[in-house]
Amino acid sequence: MIPIVFFGTHQFASTILNALLDSGLFDIQLVITMPDKPVGRHQEMQSPAVKLMAEKYNLRIEQPASLKNFQFPISNFQLSIVVDYGVIIPENIINTPKFGTINIHPSLLPKYRGASPIQSVLMNGEKETGVTIMQMDKEMDHGPILAQEKTTIAPDDISTTLYEKLATQAGQLLVKTISSYINGEIKPQTQNHEEATFTKILSREDGKINFAEKTAEEIYNLYRGLTPWPGIFTIWNEKRLKLIKIILADKQMRPGEIKTDNNKIYFGCKTGSVEVLELQLEGKKMMSAKEFINGRFVIPDQDPGSRTAGFPPARE
Repeated sequence: MIPIVFFGTHQFASTILNALLDSGLFDIQLVITMPDKPVGRHQEMQSPAVKLMAEKYNLRIEQPASLKNFQFPISNFQLSIVVDYGVIIPENIINTPKFGTINIHPSLLPKYRGASPIQSVLMNGEKETGVTIMQMDKEMDHGPILAQEKTTIAPDDISTTLYEKLATQAGQLLVKTISSYINGEIKPQTQNHEEATFTKILSREDGKINFAEKTAEEIYNLYRGLTPWPGIFTIWNEKRLKLIKIILADKQMRPGEIKTDNNKIYFGCKTGSVEVLELQLEGKKMMSAKEFINGRFVIPDQDPGSRTAGFPPARE
């Protein structure tokens, strides 16, 4: 079996690690993941998904706070694999194994390099994406390609469903690729760097929606890419109104207009409209459109971006 060191942190990496272990073809000698961190209101310590998977198989685990001065505690491995680790890998660590380090990226490189490829393809309304296995070098998502596989994006895919689909696909492709790579049967292909596009680290403000400025399709694609985090929202009476679930609608409306009809809530966009199925006002619990209407009466024909329009206070 091929001796391997695996770098990874989140669920995407955990799915791929599980595929390697299930194949029975590889000797995972060491798993390197990020340190446990406090989460939630009570700041309880939570282990990364990769650590939980490694513990299930009784694998050796290291959780360095930094890789700046990191030294491998083993020396006889031949390959490192990096998947959704979370920090830049120093060049000396990349070059340590006999066969270097390979990385799995959830896009069709050189398109969508960077931190948010899965969210970005959805936000841009792409019809297909895929996974790429490449040799790592010192630049981000820059190295030669070893294998690549496409997948179709379903019209109702959101970031979580596409995330799971690509993780499963990547695990299967990686299992098929490693042995061929080690045996010299794959010729790495240099990326066309002139065609490279880049994604960014997302923030909460990326989800702020102005319905009068974007089409219904653009807003729906933002919803698909930004759900569940950071989510999309608009502002009502200086409070954040988070739109948990929306669908495209065929209701004729003016840009920025809000209407209710048969316990349904609609927002008019620059062109077209969307129906809001679930929503959450800042400081309140998540509600269905019907529950929201029953508690807060919607004034039709209003601009959700204005200071006072939209959803007035509930009647006493």
